[in-house]
Amino acid sequence: MSSDAGRPLTRREARALHQDPDAAEPAADAEPVADLAGEMPRDAPTGKPVAPRRRAFFVLFAVIVAVLGVLGAAGAAIGTAQGPRVTNVQVDPAAAVEASGSRLIVTTSQSLQTVDASQVTIEPAVPFAVDTAGRALGVRFGLALHDDTEYTVTFRDVEGLGGGPLVTLTETFRTPAIEIYLLQRGADGASDAIFRAGVSGEGAVKVFEHDQIEDFRATARHLVISVGEGGDTRLVATGLDGEDERDLPLPGAGVVANLQAADRGERIGYTFTSADPTAANALESVLFTTSLADGDGEPSAVEIDGADPRVSEWRFVPDTDRILLLAFDGSVLLTDAAGDSATSLGTALGLGGVAGTEAIVERLEDIDVVDLSDGTSAPLVASDDGGVEGDVLPVPGGGTLRTVTEMGATGLPLSVRVVFVTDEGSGSTMYDVARTDALLQTCVSPSGRYAALTIAPDIVDNPYDLYDLPLPTVIDTHIVEISTGADIATLAGSAISWCRVASQ
Repeated sequence: MSSDAGRPLTRREARALHQDPDAAEPAADAEPVADLAGEMPRDAPTGKPVAPRRRAFFVLFAVIVAVLGVLGAAGAAIGTAQGPRVTNVQVDPAAAVEASGSRLIVTTSQSLQTVDASQVTIEPAVPFAVDTAGRALGVRFGLALHDDTEYTVTFRDVEGLGGGPLVTLTETFRTPAIEIYLLQRGADGASDAIFRAGVSGEGAVKVFEHDQIEDFRATARHLVISVGEGGDTRLVATGLDGEDERDLPLPGAGVVANLQAADRGERIGYTFTSADPTAANALESVLFTTSLADGDGEPSAVEIDGADPRVSEWRFVPDTDRILLLAFDGSVLLTDAAGDSATSLGTALGLGGVAGTEAIVERLEDIDVVDLSDGTSAPLVASDDGGVEGDVLPVPGGGTLRTVTEMGATGLPLSVRVVFVTDEGSGSTMYDVARTDALLQTCVSPSGRYAALTIAPDIVDNPYDLYDLPLPTVIDTHIVEISTGADIATLAGSAISWCRVASQ
């Protein structure tokens, strides 16, 4: 073998030496093999050189990443230059007309600077709160919205978290027509029934029927009906369509009264009196609550340490399951559904309605408006309308409905009117009750748009039935728009589902 020192082996020579030690020397003009060991990338685990194809893949991958990075940066720059855009909207118009607290949530293309209430307008106007979280912009409506109404929510000067131009975002939605439930007691042996219908009474559908319906309430998902059987009360729960009927457990055999439903949590309450008041551990007008969301629905007594357990009147506080009650001894107490953490609000003769955080409380000297958030009281604003005021009912959104009686020179009543009084005391007659009729109850829709007036026509010739909660044989419910006094409809029946309490 030739031994030219310093001459590199050709590929053929190297291959020949590797395969056959006795092979002949390679040709002198063979191509030399360059030493590339220091230039070729090596695989980390094995230390072996990486094949050229893998090296090409790494190069291509790096190029793609770089291009995507450039495109992403360009897209972000364009997005920032354009400002936030709406990518999704969430709102439930049907829930919004039933109760306060519903939300409109707008999702945008980029995270946002905080938006405050001064940048938001809602038409028609309604109280609201606004919050910002990342790309989400939310509005919480402070009242139930008007039915069959188009609402426009406008957010002004909205800015992305990374800066950029200020934009205006506008969202519009329409609320549906509302439905009501109404009780019709049968005459001449006919069964009682609960009907569901539109606010004008159109499309009425019977959803529940029984020989003796004392009262009922509607929650977001249930109807709760108090029915009389053999002198005692059964408490029945159904779906809103009257299906899936089931009996709710009661504290014993007896009579249910003052049935009410909370705005939240499917909670109901009632006062219960034992059928035999002389029996051991008999109950007299004791307040119980139960949750329809609970599987067994067992009732729980509202027991306040040191307080008279007998309850004369009570109300759920709107948007909560807290309770305002008037005990037999005249004490006014604010408590939770379990009876814990009760707060004394003085004494009273009676309770009026509750709207928002304000309750109407009839004291011995005058009528007060009590702020349930801090317990403070102030006299009810006097009306410039005149007359002798009776029942007072607060209206969601402001103002009160008052029953006003005009007295004659002989001291006998001449007429009865329902008057809307603003928070400043300006009064305007909303409805004149005929002299031959009797106004039994006034209720207000959740949005404060309508009043429902329960009227017994021709009261002299309209005898009461013999139920535990007696009512005249013939009753009409007039639906009146509060702002205009327009008589929307006259419906046959009573106990419209807007009423928080039964007719007293």
